[in-house]
This record gives sequence, C-alpha cells and structure tokens, in this order.
Amino acid sequence: MPSIPSNKPYRVGRSRTGLGLFATKPIKKGTKIIRYFGPLLDSKKKEEDAIENKYLFELNNRWTIDGSVRKNIARYINHSCRPNAESDVKPRKRKVFIRAIKNIEPGEEINYDYGTDYFKAYLKPIGCKCAACEKKRKKKRAEVRAEKARLKAKAERKALKKAEKLAKADANLKDKLKAEAEHTPKKTPKLNGHSRNGMSMNGTSLNGSSRLRASGKKSAARKRPVSAPAPVLQA
Repeated sequence: MPSIPSNKPYRVGRSRTGLGLFATKPIKKGTKIIRYFGPLLDSKKKEEDAIENKYLFELNNRWTIDGSVRKNIARYINHSCRPNAESDVKPRKRKVFIRAIKNIEPGEEINYDYGTDYFKAYLKPIGCKCAACEKKRKKKRAEVRAEKARLKAKAERKALKKAEKLAKADANLKDKLKAEAEHTPKKTPKLNGHSRNGMSMNGTSLNGSSRLRASGKKSAARKRPVSAPAPVLQA
C-alpha cells in the first residue's frame, strides 16, 4: 500500500468492495481532493490501444490515462451511484481531478460515479456493491420478506376460516340428525312373530283357535239341492 503524507485529507482503508479511500479530515464541497494520474496512452498506437485494465480513464477519443500505477492513490476511490465526489476532467491539460460535490466528514468513504460504460462492462455483471445499491437491495429484500409474510398470513386466515366453516357445518349436521331422531316415532316390537294382543299375523290366536271359534259362531251346514219330482205317467 503506497504511503500518503499525513497532511493529506484521506487514507487508504478497507471497504465493502476491498480497498477504498477515506476522508481523515473534513472536506468541503467543491474541494479538489486528489489527482487521477498515470501514463498517457495514445489510441493511434496499436500497442497502447491494445492495453486493457480496470484503471483506464479516457480523456477523449485519442488520449487515455492508465491509472494502474501504484503511485496513483486515486485509483482506490470506489464507484458509487450516489457519490460524494466527481471526476473533473481537463482534456486539453490531459489531467483529471477528483472533486467533492458534498461536504465529506472524517471517516466517510470518498467515491464518484465511474460512468455508464464502465458500469455496464465491469459492475453490472457482478452487481454494484455501492452503499446506494446495497440499500436498494436491502429494501427490496425487506419488501420481498414482507410480501411473503403477508401471503402466508392470508393463507393461514383462509385455512382457519375454511376449518371454522367445516366445523360449523359438521355441528349443524349433527344437530339436525339428533333432532330428526328425537321426533321419529318408535316402531312396535315383534315378539317371536306375534303382536302384543296375542294375535298372529295370519289371524290365529296364541291358543291356536280361529277368529270364528273365538266368537262362538259355527259355520252353517251345506244344504243338499232338492231334486225335481218324477213325472206321473197316466194310463
């Protein structure tokens, strides 16, 4: 890690994305914090145009600063979608300064927006880890958890309501069956095939006598048919 003079208002330290640059003194809005520097690459030269790394800072269509050198302390400044600093580019002078756009307090991490091209090429594929994006993800996760909890509670209420409805229907059915049983007349029980008055189903009494005999009546005798008198023969 490169040494930084004690009079500088920043230091290199650990951040959520690795190393970062942190304020050691109050930095007022508009203050030039540090210069982003390194060898100039000419895009007209094939060997220089072919150089690729994460610390290239394009000044214009021709000139690019290669900020990968360790003496370039500004390379430790991380990206943020809601930064407290910005890059102040001087194409004619071929210089870039990092300038505060907010008042920065001691201990606060210094950051600036790397730009759309860098974001799409390097940050979007892995997900931006700046404080603003992390806050959005945290809020989204909280919303997802809240929605899951809401749906779960809704399902539980629905299941409870259904169970109560089924229990009520079951209780009503039992009450109905009980009421029907109480109002249904009881059938006369049979005693070995005979009724209570001692008569069998075929009309015969228990002592074997028929109804006619029980009443004391006798059946009438059959009458023989009277034949006609024989005709009288006359002389």
